[in-house]
Amino acid sequence: MVKYVIIFEKTETGFCAYVPDLPGCIATGKTRNSVEKNILDAIRFHLEGLKEENIKIPLSTTNAETFVFAV
Repeated sequence: MVKYVIIFEKTETGFCAYVPDLPGCIATGKTRNSVEKNILDAIRFHLEGLKEENIKIPLSTTNAETFVFAV
C-alpha cells in the first residue's frame, strides 16, 4: 500500500487534480466529485502502466498541510 497526496484546484471551467509523486498523472472534471473519480481512475491506470512496463512504483515523498491565516 502507498498513500499519494492529490492536489485539487478550482479552474474557470471546473476542477483539476494531480499527483505530485506521479508525474503526468492528472485529471479534470466539471465538479469536485467528478474530478475525484477521474483522478482515482487515473492513478490506477498510471500504476497499472508502470507495473506492465516493469517500472518501479514511486514512493510518496510529498506532504501537504493546510494553514489558516487571518487577512
